Amino acid sequence: MKLTIKHCNNIDEGSIDVEENTLNIKYAMNGTGKSTIARAIELHLRDDGSMAELTPFKVLESGETDAQPQITGLDGVSSVAIFNDEYIDQFAFQQDEILQDSFGIFIKTPDYDAHIAEIDKITTEITNTFRDSTEIDKVIGDLATLSESFGKSKKGYSAASALAKGIGKGNKVANIPKGLESYTAYLKSSLNAKWLKWQMDGNTYVDVSDNCPYCTSPTSDKKDTIAQVSKEYDAKSVEHLNRIVSVLESLGQYFSQDANDRLQEITRNVDGFSTEQMNYLLQIKGQVDTLQQKLLELRGITYYSMKDADKVSDLLAGQKIDLSYLSEMDSESTRELVEKINGSLDVVLAKVGNLQGEVAKQTALIKQTIEENKAGINNFLKFAGYKYCVDAEYVKESYRMRLRHVDSSKAVPSGTQHLSYGEKNAFALVLFMYECLAKQADVIILDDPISSFDRDKKYAVIDMLFRGKKSLRGKTVLMMTHDLEPIIDILYNLPHKFNSAPRASYLELRSGTILEKPITREDLSTFATICDDNIGERDEDVVKLVYLRRHYEVLNNRGVSYQLLSNLLHKRDKPYKKESGKETPLMPEEIDEATREIQSKMPSFDYARLLKKVSDVESMKEAFAAATYNYEKLQIFRVLQDRFSESDVIHKFINETFHIENEYIMQLNPCKYEMVPEFIVEECERIVSSL
Repeated sequence: MKLTIKHCNNIDEGSIDVEENTLNIKYAMNGTGKSTIARAIELHLRDDGSMAELTPFKVLESGETDAQPQITGLDGVSSVAIFNDEYIDQFAFQQDEILQDSFGIFIKTPDYDAHIAEIDKITTEITNTFRDSTEIDKVIGDLATLSESFGKSKKGYSAASALAKGIGKGNKVANIPKGLESYTAYLKSSLNAKWLKWQMDGNTYVDVSDNCPYCTSPTSDKKDTIAQVSKEYDAKSVEHLNRIVSVLESLGQYFSQDANDRLQEITRNVDGFSTEQMNYLLQIKGQVDTLQQKLLELRGITYYSMKDADKVSDLLAGQKIDLSYLSEMDSESTRELVEKINGSLDVVLAKVGNLQGEVAKQTALIKQTIEENKAGINNFLKFAGYKYCVDAEYVKESYRMRLRHVDSSKAVPSGTQHLSYGEKNAFALVLFMYECLAKQADVIILDDPISSFDRDKKYAVIDMLFRGKKSLRGKTVLMMTHDLEPIIDILYNLPHKFNSAPRASYLELRSGTILEKPITREDLSTFATICDDNIGERDEDVVKLVYLRRHYEVLNNRGVSYQLLSNLLHKRDKPYKKESGKETPLMPEEIDEATREIQSKMPSFDYARLLKKVSDVESMKEAFAAATYNYEKLQIFRVLQDRFSESDVIHKFINETFHIENEYIMQLNPCKYEMVPEFIVEECERIVSSL
């Protein structure tokens, strides 16, 4: 794929190549636009107009309509997964779970789904019985409502329950108290609870006047009767009563005739329950709960309801409903329902051998998947030096991957709270990898994923991400980084460890344009070699001097040749050396010895001639202007300015770049890869032009 990006943040335009099914490493300095490229891919695939957030400030300021953010070359790509700080903050380290939906990511593989489908196929007779029957769903709901009306109590009946409040003190709807007969039509209405609330709200105003607050007719002789309603009735209690009566009517066909008669008698009591009636109600509740539980278990029959059974046949046989033990619910309707359900169980029991085998296969598969994933993650954590491990915990027909410190037997409730930034970053990378494998994104982007790690952990992360049995190898991966070390490891030190050769390139931003240069194994050299090559290839003597001096620095050779070069670059007429903190003039024989050694690498070396050149501002300005590469401009500027810069930041950058550039043994040649930030060179050019 060739991706072309235009008008996105600091990028005016540019193109990058991405080889499919391969690791593509894009090495670039900070500020080049690595995160902008990643964001542009993400927003483009959203296709919701959010690309506008990448509009450059200069475009917003000018109001140009043609210079809108865009990226092309993503034909055939429909999904992207991006690892960045936002991923760490939003997805990793959920409460009591290392990653949101860890079950779907670590356990629910295609093989898992295949076994579940086979189990569902065998038990389809049961599931279809429930799926095709709205009657069963209604029965389950009504049984639950009736059972819940008894309240929560170990004795099976609570004084605070709906049953107690509704009819525990008698049914005053069926038995209207004396003196309130005139309200019979309202009290026996299906709207009685609403009427009572309305009546009681109006009762608040009875004492305001002797007239009715509703119709203004005289009520002075009726106030006691009106007040009696609120004394005898409570709207909420009547509501409970209505619900109980309604559910008993709905379930009536599933109770025996004798049970219906007794329940009707109990619900119409003038007073509360007798001891015998309460015992009978508890007997009813026990049978209701038994039937409801059987129906719920059968409706929800899954692999998980069978996975711990020694014999699935015994489990299923035990799910059959035996009405001989549910005498109060032995009716024609109940028998028809039970026969249908038990019949579906018989069909499944006829195939129970196959079912037992599939359940066993699924159990073994889940165990194997968990162990493989645990081993992969825990080995990484161990070899990367992190004292944590993960384990799987079964929770409600699912599994959660949880985090534990090696010194503790308890799971860490929140990784965010206990892990350091580096630990969170490393752990999140591994979780991200597993999430990518589960969700099968077309393109995977790693936005500067390992730059913050210690050197000993970087390769452990690379190994986990791209070389393991479960890894991102073979996926289309775009890895953005400002860290050269992973490129050195992957391309130079251990290329044989990777099944397919990763591709690396350097991204350079110049005047708003992204330029891409490939990086191969041959482009990685020791800096001593780079210095030797550039001494022989550069035309400008000052540049050769700089590389030669750095050659001695890299080799830690601070002898007379190094001293003589340093004196020259510091424009000293009389070269000297420092010994024990004292400045001692270089002797003629030392200068001759150093000159001969320097000339073996740089034949044109002549101290007097070159001293005149580096001391002449105009000559140095010409050399600065003629320099081909920014790195060389920086070194000439350093000599020209002799440690002077208007900006301490510029001054520090120049001095550090003039000395050892970084700690890597292998480096890229600065005469091929422009690694000096554009703003640094622009500042140098501004200062030079003012001289």
